[in-house]
Parts: sequence; C-alpha cells; structure tokens
Amino acid sequence: MTDKTITRAQLSEAVYQEVGLSRNESADLLEAVLDEISGALAKGDAVKISSFGSFSVRSKGQRIGRNPKTGEEVPITPRRVLVFRPSQLLKKKINDGVAAKSGGAK
Repeated sequence: MTDKTITRAQLSEAVYQEVGLSRNESADLLEAVLDEISGALAKGDAVKISSFGSFSVRSKGQRIGRNPKTGEEVPITPRRVLVFRPSQLLKKKINDGVAAKSGGAK
C-alpha cells in the first residue's frame, strides 16, 4: 500500500492531459463537479457515480461513548456522517491491483 495522496491540482492536471481543455478550464471543471457533489450531499441527497460508487449522508443518533483513557462515559451528540460505498467494478479494480502488486495469490 502506498502513502500517495492525489490532490485537486493533480486531478485538475489529469483532466487537462486527458480532455485537452486549458489548465484554467480543467481546474474550473473539477471545481464545478466537486461543488455539485458537495452541494447535493449537504442537502442530504445521495450521489451515485456509475462504475465508481455512491456517496450518501446518514444521520446518527445520540449515544453514550467511553473515553478510552479514563473509562468515563460521555454523551456523543447526534450528527450526520458521509458514507461511501464503492461499486463492484471499483472493488474489483482495487483488488486486481492488490493481487498484481503482491504477485497474484492473497
């Protein structure tokens, strides 16, 4: 497993290389897509990207947690969490990549 992180700038550069828009247009396109996704999620809508996966927001109720250091019980406030479920194609691509890097067998 690598520790490489892909940044917005790298994604924008990839769009520039692949699509052929100018660098500024590529950056604007990426920002527009990310804004659309984050806006939909903020409203509570699910976002499904075919062959990639789906993002959704789930509400979690209040519950009692425990401080691992002290063992003290503390309330955890209700909140909304982002959930990502990869598509079967993405899972296969990820697992095929792991198998290729590790020499085949798991």
